[in-house]
Amino acid sequence: MTDTKSLPALPDRLSVNPRSPHHVAEFFENEIGIKLNDKERFDVEEYCISEGWVKVPSHKALDRRGQPLLMTMKGKVEVFYK
Repeated sequence: MTDTKSLPALPDRLSVNPRSPHHVAEFFENEIGIKLNDKERFDVEEYCISEGWVKVPSHKALDRRGQPLLMTMKGKVEVFYK
């Protein structure tokens, strides 16, 4: 497989939630992988590479709009295209 189009560089901060100011839809056209402390995570809602954190949803807790509460996990964040 040869990919003729070049992929855009991933931003420092990106969110899955379309209501967030850090959501950019063009990056989700390709599959993105995120590692936190050298372990790949599949449940990340938002990340920031420079500040070293990811936000993942809690299991049961919901906010007043019915969205899951996000927990912040800190460490070394790596982002890549799959």
